[in-house]
Amino acid sequence: MYRFKGFLAAAALAASATLAQAQTLSLEGGGAASLTGIVPQTYAQFAAEEGISLQVVLGQTLTRSALKLAAGRIDMAVVPPNAYGAMSRGVGPYKEQGDQAKKMAENVRALFAFPAGTFQAVVWADSGIEDWDDLAGKRVFIGPPAGAASDQIQTLIRLASGGLTVDNGDYEGIKAPWGAAQQSFQDGQFDVYIGSIAVGSQALNELSLQRDIRILGVSDEVRASQDWAEFLTEQAQFESVVPAGTYSGQSNGDQDLVTTASAMMMSVTAEMDDDTAYALTKAYWTNLDAMKNANALMRSIDASKPFAGMNAPLHPGALRYYQEAGIEIPADLMP
Repeated sequence: MYRFKGFLAAAALAASATLAQAQTLSLEGGGAASLTGIVPQTYAQFAAEEGISLQVVLGQTLTRSALKLAAGRIDMAVVPPNAYGAMSRGVGPYKEQGDQAKKMAENVRALFAFPAGTFQAVVWADSGIEDWDDLAGKRVFIGPPAGAASDQIQTLIRLASGGLTVDNGDYEGIKAPWGAAQQSFQDGQFDVYIGSIAVGSQALNELSLQRDIRILGVSDEVRASQDWAEFLTEQAQFESVVPAGTYSGQSNGDQDLVTTASAMMMSVTAEMDDDTAYALTKAYWTNLDAMKNANALMRSIDASKPFAGMNAPLHPGALRYYQEAGIEIPADLMP
């Protein structure tokens, strides 16, 4: 009896020690239909195997999440590279913070990069909008009010349409949170829905079943231009394909359509201890295939490009993982 009681006491102490060692970290991501939300949610399941509980909050404006991370108010965030670049220069959405933003940016470190949702320009098939220049005079969703995506979408429209801009009054740009955009499109609040959406999104497929849609692709001529090449580089974009047959009710679903996807960084604070950053990086890369099997929308992630679009320095713990894995690290990402 006494031995049994002693066993129970020892087991309780062991359980308490395990709980004490476990960590709970806050992580902010983007829209649930985008990889900025899908990756954090799926990743959290595997981080738990490393003894790290990720408390994921989605639907956030990532420029704000980046600022919260830099201020140490959260532990992790999905950060757009161009938002980090703007913060480190004290410009754009961080203009008011100025030099303070530059100082805060020094607290941001990266673990890995991944592509965000693909920018898919969705219109109703019977709307009369068949190409980008048809956006003239239309109401167009261009992303969240304070998000870096809005600039990317507006540049995409300008290049793909041959020059249409909000500033010139060529179309009406409507800003709203990602989470409300698709429903607002269904409700007729705008004519064109340009969302950061994972290719093959079930939500978009269901929308196409309710009423036929058309997705606008970027022409070969535009994609061959120097302006397009500069856009991809400066705005941390990748060309992304919506393959033929992706959506059931897509009127032009008989062709592959080329558009862009944004690069994103999984970022942490510089104060995070090295072992935790190492474990988080390991949890992602060693389980990436399992994550792709768990969520087919993650299959666009290319494991051969761990740093694509990344412009924040690596956390030393992440650096250790890549060095052990024998992965070549760009000099400008060294902490």
